[in-house]
Amino acid sequence: MSTAVVEPSPSVADSRPIDRSAHEIIASARSRQTHQPARAPMRPALGLSLLSALLMWASFAPVNWSPLAWLAPIPVFLLIRVRTPTRRMYLAAYFGGIAFHLPALQWMRLGDPTMYIAWWALSAYVAGYFPLQLWLSRVAVYRWSMPLVVAAPMVWVGLEFAKAHLLTGFAWYFLGHTQYRWLELIQISDVFGAYGVSGVMAASAAAIASLVPQSWFATLRLLPPPTDPSAPADPLTRLAEGVTPSRRWPAFAATLLVAATLVYGFVRRGEADFTPGPRVALIQGNFVASLRIPQEDFGLQYNTHMRLTAIAVREQPDLIVWPESMFRWPLTSAPAGLTEDELQKLAPRVPPDFWRDPSVRETLVQEAQKTGAAMIYGLECVDLQKDGRIRQANSAVLIRPETGFSARYDKMHLVPFGEYLPFKETLPWLQKFTPYPPDFGLHAGTKATVFEHRQWRMQPVICFEDTVPHLVRHLVSTGSRDHADIDLLVNLSNDGWFHGSSGLDQHLITSAFRAVECRTPLVRAVNTGISAFIDGDGAILEPEKFIDGDKQGRTSPRDAKTGRWHKQLNAAQILTIPLDPRRSLYVAYGDWFALGCLGLTIFSGLTGFGRRTQFT
Repeated sequence: MSTAVVEPSPSVADSRPIDRSAHEIIASARSRQTHQPARAPMRPALGLSLLSALLMWASFAPVNWSPLAWLAPIPVFLLIRVRTPTRRMYLAAYFGGIAFHLPALQWMRLGDPTMYIAWWALSAYVAGYFPLQLWLSRVAVYRWSMPLVVAAPMVWVGLEFAKAHLLTGFAWYFLGHTQYRWLELIQISDVFGAYGVSGVMAASAAAIASLVPQSWFATLRLLPPPTDPSAPADPLTRLAEGVTPSRRWPAFAATLLVAATLVYGFVRRGEADFTPGPRVALIQGNFVASLRIPQEDFGLQYNTHMRLTAIAVREQPDLIVWPESMFRWPLTSAPAGLTEDELQKLAPRVPPDFWRDPSVRETLVQEAQKTGAAMIYGLECVDLQKDGRIRQANSAVLIRPETGFSARYDKMHLVPFGEYLPFKETLPWLQKFTPYPPDFGLHAGTKATVFEHRQWRMQPVICFEDTVPHLVRHLVSTGSRDHADIDLLVNLSNDGWFHGSSGLDQHLITSAFRAVECRTPLVRAVNTGISAFIDGDGAILEPEKFIDGDKQGRTSPRDAKTGRWHKQLNAAQILTIPLDPRRSLYVAYGDWFALGCLGLTIFSGLTGFGRRTQFT
């Protein structure tokens, strides 16, 4: 019996699963592979990333060639223009971030041998912002058709703001910080914060990157080879649309932006009507900081600061400021009314006399009375709580000759691994990588404290707090009440950890932006230097009197030949502070600009996690 073969209808055949041989699968994979876009090699992207790193490093201390900062972002911005990314382009950008931050932050290692770990860890973390800048900018340009001159500065400012907040924040080495000597340019900080200066510079760099001729991309080997080797290369189709040299408007827009910034700066500086404020003496010892200071050195440090204070008193200051932690004996306190037995029960390892010893408080008051001036000391405060807990704080205290102990401020923004151990409870094994005992850790202050002396209102900030823009803005904002503004920011620092390195310069440079942002003069008393007076325009002022405590013939905080600041010396400086009556929009409204940039950056970035495209 014969069997008829029935052919399935086309509709049925199309719906049936198809068995494919191994040869067919391989052929199909090869076919798809041939349609994948070719990519340029990694080396050109790495070269551009390293060039940006070199220019960035040379823009900051110790080289301080600040004009280079206007060019530093351009090599990385060129990578945004290339539609098809090179091989391992984001890895190349990360290497560029490492190449900048490792040498820039090398001063961190000087604090203690264990700080090498912190140096490398922080460098590895902040280096990640380089490829993130590149990726987020490319998403904004290609996914949202945003012009490079808008996308790049938006992302740059947004990431600077994020870096200033994440993981306790690191608001150092902003692009705008390089321009601290160009006073007219940085005046927009009283509206946008230092982020505004970075935004103007990033926009200018993006405009220049937009003008780079298309032929350069082929010369730099940034363009992928053509799919058909016989076909002529078409570089235009491989560059970002809207940022090609044929469209010159980004350059005009950036030029107008810089011009408007400078006009604003000239106008604001012209409005300054400084009035004489308190006459302030800054006392600066020269003592290398260490985790373990022999107690016999306490007296030497105290006597050195008292000697410099006695010389400075001849200039009749209204206020004398000592650096952070340079009064070595702690100021103690305990709940009133407790007996010795009760104190012993609350703190069994501490002698009861420790809490009741009045000698420290009496010494502070007596010295202020001798000088006839108010004195601000940096010291440690140790408080016994009613529940038996011991609270240790890095503090500043105001002692007035008329009323004695007047006010105390506890540092609010502590330095991780320097003043406390982050994740101490959840990751206790981190303790093994530090030189600290298990009970190490200071307690952060919880509120601003205004120091008042005569008609002046002063806000202390301790150590690196003067590098944190949102913190200083908060302190000034909350301290200004009933139309009584903060007249003066007083910074007490101990930079003796860093042995006269570029970290001292960068600390001073960064703090100068706080004076502009808040339109409030700032004074800095810093162990080993660099102590300084900064007016509301951000100008670092020459003192009226400079006292060389080492008797080396120095008459200025700067070297007359090189213009560099002297470091690691005993000195005192005196100046009548120019008070600034101008108001600041930044103090009133905060980081609206940088926060807006961050919000747009995050929104744009979230869209970058969608389907894979050839330009991401």
